[in-house]
Amino acid sequence: MRWKLATLASLLLAPFLSAQQSTMSFEEYEPKSTLVVPEHPTPRAKYPFIDVHNHQESDISEAEVKQLVSEMDGINLAVMVNLSGRWGKELEQRSATLKGRYPKRFVTFGNIDWRGVDEPGFGERAAKQLEEDVRNGAQGLKIFKDLGMFITDSKGVRIHTDDPRLDPIWDKAADLGIPVLIHTGEPRAFWHPVDKYNERWLELTQVPSRRRSDTRFASFEQTMEEQHNLFRRHPRTKFIAAHLGWMGNDLASLGKLLDELPNVYTEIAAVLYELGRQPRTARAFLIKYQDRVMMGKDTWAANEYPVYFRVLETEDEYFDYYRKRHAFWKMYGLGLPDEVLRKIYYRNALKLIPGIDRSLFPE
Repeated sequence: MRWKLATLASLLLAPFLSAQQSTMSFEEYEPKSTLVVPEHPTPRAKYPFIDVHNHQESDISEAEVKQLVSEMDGINLAVMVNLSGRWGKELEQRSATLKGRYPKRFVTFGNIDWRGVDEPGFGERAAKQLEEDVRNGAQGLKIFKDLGMFITDSKGVRIHTDDPRLDPIWDKAADLGIPVLIHTGEPRAFWHPVDKYNERWLELTQVPSRRRSDTRFASFEQTMEEQHNLFRRHPRTKFIAAHLGWMGNDLASLGKLLDELPNVYTEIAAVLYELGRQPRTARAFLIKYQDRVMMGKDTWAANEYPVYFRVLETEDEYFDYYRKRHAFWKMYGLGLPDEVLRKIYYRNALKLIPGIDRSLFPE
């Protein structure tokens, strides 16, 4: 009798359950974990830190800067590096807007105007502009991912990241003693088929423009090798490979690159999801390369930084990342030693970026 009732109930509920299941997408699926483990939410970094990878727009107002600094104080962010400084008069204006009332709290990196990139003497002119920008407040150079992926010459041919015509730029950065933070490429999965095996399927479905299967792009391997060739050709220049060099899923290979090239550093902006899913491997990597890795976030959202602090500082298990399209998996804390935390949070950046006020970081 009980079996018959259970069967009848399942038959009656089946259409309703099927309808519910068929209308719920993977994007909507947000399961609540039943796991009971120690939790240590970390709303504020243990030490003051330098965010070496952030972006602020030129139209930010004085009131917005004041609010920004207040939010920075709340999470113990001592210095923000604005990588979107541009060049010339615009760089002067952007730097002045952020540093006006808070000269110690912001750093500005300049950028390159790629117009006329294949004209004779472009590299020399760009180097001269960089020198002027440093005189006007730039403390580093940021190269966006358009180099090596989207910038073409007058004939529509892609400009390679290691194009020798650009050598004067990298040589000038070395002469000026400023670092070059360079974003080359994208996650390897962006080149893979967008199918059930692609771990970035959700992001590539939501933002199809991030797919890199189009023949106008070089392969992932070639794209990254061009960057690495650039590093090799300019040993005097200090390069910061953005986003763990898109090698966060293969830390052994990233370690080999760092071993080979002492002029190369990296940062963790927007790739924390790689470290948080491999806590033992990531912890060992960050301890071994503690002098080469820096803190970064990429996009400004004060409420997202605590996930970084929790991954780096605690030994918590199985907690949420802040953006599902980047990582539908859970995070694990690395429990880094204090000495390593200090280096990642601020000491390594102090070594590389000139002009940061050291008094903000009491030892």
